[in-house]
Amino acid sequence: MTDTTAQPAEPARVRVHGLEKSFGDQHVLRGIDFEARRGTSTVLLGPSGSGKTTVLRSLNVLETPEAGVIGIDDVEIDFARLPAGKAGRKESARLRAQSGMVFQAHNLFPHRTVLENVVEGPVVAQRRPREEAVADARTLLDQVGLGDRADAYPFQLSGGQQQRVGIARALALKPRAVLFDEPTSALDPELVGEVLAVIKDLAAEGWTMVIVTHEIRFAQQVADQVLFLDGGVIVEQGTSAQVIGDPQQDRTRRFLSRIRDHG
Repeated sequence: MTDTTAQPAEPARVRVHGLEKSFGDQHVLRGIDFEARRGTSTVLLGPSGSGKTTVLRSLNVLETPEAGVIGIDDVEIDFARLPAGKAGRKESARLRAQSGMVFQAHNLFPHRTVLENVVEGPVVAQRRPREEAVADARTLLDQVGLGDRADAYPFQLSGGQQQRVGIARALALKPRAVLFDEPTSALDPELVGEVLAVIKDLAAEGWTMVIVTHEIRFAQQVADQVLFLDGGVIVEQGTSAQVIGDPQQDRTRRFLSRIRDHG
């Protein structure tokens, strides 16, 4: 990779208080509270169905909680008081604009080049000048080690390369926080390392990140704080040394033991 980097404009402080979310009769989030300090990495761990991805999607308002407060710096929503209709959609859009999301699947436009995929959001959604967006996109592609693949199409890339394009695309929107939903779960094992290396670089550069992952060793390396969720609540939270290295709750210990056995 090159030394050319795109730095976060101003990393955000993320605040979550009393988050509640249900899907039908299933109560998925039950009063989630945490704070991610500026320029830190927060990792969410937990079994399938624990609520961790719903927390992440709520931060980007891809899911709308029934209650609770989410704040990303000075943009804040109290979901119990979110107005209906256009006013509510406008508030949600303001909060969504503070973060960039990297999904499990790459979700690239197959008929557009790598460069066009990265430029799309800034030009179409943010109405930024195309020349500026292209220059930023080339910087970001250099940063994720794909500066020489700008004119390639997604089908010409490996899964790991496509996910790195997805990271560049999220950063191109100049978010205040970056959200990762199991960014390596869809990758072949030999491609996982190249994606995790990019995320580690972002952590070192001071981006505020919230990451859902099952990669325990990676979590130990990158996390400033770890939240272990189960049954829609935070069972345990602290530094990676505390939660992963010396968990206090039996539920956390059993989960980590099972993950390590499978790993």
